[in-house]
Amino acid sequence: MKTKDRILQTSLLLFNEEGEPNVTTVDIANEMEISPGNLYYHFRGKEIIIDELYDQFDHEMAEILAAPTKKAISVQDSWFYLYVVFEHIYNYRFLYFNLTDIIQRYEKIQRRFKRLLKSKFTTARSMCNEMIRNDVLHFSSEAEAEALINQVVLTILYWMNFNMLNDRLSKNPELLMHDGVFQVMSLVAPHLTDEKKLFFNECKSLYQELILKAQAKLT
Repeated sequence: MKTKDRILQTSLLLFNEEGEPNVTTVDIANEMEISPGNLYYHFRGKEIIIDELYDQFDHEMAEILAAPTKKAISVQDSWFYLYVVFEHIYNYRFLYFNLTDIIQRYEKIQRRFKRLLKSKFTTARSMCNEMIRNDVLHFSSEAEAEALINQVVLTILYWMNFNMLNDRLSKNPELLMHDGVFQVMSLVAPHLTDEKKLFFNECKSLYQELILKAQAKLT
């Protein structure tokens, strides 16, 4: 692996584990056992590293968000799709842990993250409309559907922060992601047709089994 790629990989690891504000370029160099000068040769400051990491995150997330707008997915597939979304967020969780601080300090990221947020709304709205057309979701009005879309995007945006503060599932990444999916699907569930509610209830049972197994491991 090239030194530049190793720097990005190490930076991402440290930012995720320690929090981006608590990590300096010297910390990154020490973790890699290289000189600060060597790191500076590749990245002339932490801001450049963060920009590069955000490029990776943004590109990959854009592809994930575009998928349902190109090809409709079923309710069953939605569960797995949401897991992929939460998994990607988890891999770059330092951005979400410190979101307000980062977008205030890094203007470029602020503009791009706002565009990404709009894409999240577009994807959620596209999935919702497709399920309405296929008689999977029922709403009493357009306003009710829009309220659900807002709730879903809000949950995805702040799920990592909530769990960091709550400290419920942070030691089990897989369970953390499944829990995020379950919370989103719980918002959707009241609007599902009776047939699709059966699928949600099955997923709920599987999720509860995961919780019990995880708790058993901790005792």
